[in-house]
Amino acid sequence: MTAAPSSSSHDPGWQAICLCAEWCGVCREWEGVFETLSRSFPQVRFDWVDVEDEADALGELDIETFPTLLVAHGDRACFFGAVEPSSTQVSRLLDRLLADPHARRSESTEGHLLLHRLRASVLPKR
Repeated sequence: MTAAPSSSSHDPGWQAICLCAEWCGVCREWEGVFETLSRSFPQVRFDWVDVEDEADALGELDIETFPTLLVAHGDRACFFGAVEPSSTQVSRLLDRLLADPHARRSESTEGHLLLHRLRASVLPKR
């Protein structure tokens, strides 16, 4: 799912990438909520990445908890981690990040590397 189109996969704006799996019941339920969130945050590009389908792009990274969210602003990962599948909690997270993009920067090297791998190999296909 690419819920909100962007002019480019390298758009320097905001991006929320959900990492899930088709076999995961929580992910299947969360997909509709994630799409609804995309309409609530039109300034953010939302992308859905199935970790099974895109295992090569994930490299050695093993996503153990679903859903996992990667939120980026430009070329920087601002948040990378598991989230409770709650539109309220994710809305609050996005509101905080959008209000002050420098307030929370992910120190996760994995998040930064994953962002660049996904933009190079997975997201351009969409």
